[in-house]
Amino acid sequence: MPPKFDPSQVVDVYVRVTGGEVGAASSLAPKIGPLGLSPKKIGEDIAKETAKDWKGLRVTVKLTVQNRQAKVTVVPSAAALVIKALKEPERDRKKTKNIKHNGNISLDDVIEIAKVMSVRSMAKDLSGTVKEILGTCVSVGCTVDGKDPKDLQQEITDGDVEIPLD
Repeated sequence: MPPKFDPSQVVDVYVRVTGGEVGAASSLAPKIGPLGLSPKKIGEDIAKETAKDWKGLRVTVKLTVQNRQAKVTVVPSAAALVIKALKEPERDRKKTKNIKHNGNISLDDVIEIAKVMSVRSMAKDLSGTVKEILGTCVSVGCTVDGKDPKDLQQEITDGDVEIPLD
């Protein structure tokens, strides 16, 4: 038999949800049911937290649970930040499927995203993190300053494009 659950202990649960939508309670139940929380109520809290900034985007949410109270914080992935930087109009994921993100973002946007992601990056300095974000731009399918992100990565490696150190 598993040990008795201590309600004062802090537990972190990570869930991937679509912003602004109440996810299926059945997907939340196995993760937060054992902690003594209502999946329906937590789903509504997540939807409320993600509605304003992340509507329609898939984003990772961190639930910090202590004393049967859940605190919702959004932990955006690099891809979610890149798609948000494209400033595409909001879409209903049930109606429009397989959208191509073929927009264009500036190198300054990429550097800002890299600064946000630097705490979770394994790169030694910011230029390495910028190259990681450019790789994400390749997989998302967007261009950076009208160029292919792979070309920009090579220019950073060659030293043609300067990335600030901070």
